[in-house]
Amino acid sequence: MASIVSSAAVTSVNRASPAQATVVAPYVGLKSTASFPGTRRLSNDITSLANNGYRAQCMQVWPPLGKKKFETLSYLPDLSPEQLAREVDYLLRSKWVPCLEFELEKGWVYRENSRTPGYYDGRYWTMWKLPMFGCTDSSQVLKEVEECKKAYPQAFVRIIGFDNVRQVQCISFIASKPKGF
Repeated sequence: MASIVSSAAVTSVNRASPAQATVVAPYVGLKSTASFPGTRRLSNDITSLANNGYRAQCMQVWPPLGKKKFETLSYLPDLSPEQLAREVDYLLRSKWVPCLEFELEKGWVYRENSRTPGYYDGRYWTMWKLPMFGCTDSSQVLKEVEECKKAYPQAFVRIIGFDNVRQVQCISFIASKPKGF
């Protein structure tokens, strides 16, 4: 049996004025968690900087002027040799095959030959030697990076990790940039 709604019920729902129908509750900001047990934060906790006011304290992640975005980790300062070694160790622990690539002109993605969506120039770089199958130590990879830098001092050099089981690239990051970048 179909339910029937009386016309009196419908008119009572539609009695709100147009001004009342568009009123939305104002945003009141973040709520304090101090009243909840077990949620008090220490005074040295940086997450306590957010408050109910309009000013939020945030760290700028990327300066928009004068910096190019390259690969993964490009928002960080240049990696030291020790940090590069730790990244390569992670790559090797993950059972990925390291490979080096270099680019002599532009080390970033750009549009020059086409304006169609999804097309970018600069995605494909020249491979430095063959992928390092059987590599077990990060020092081997860093030695190859130094050889590539010696052969092409004005080149961008990146380290890539390939998963040879899934046949995909899993990691890619800049190992060296020319002076001025």
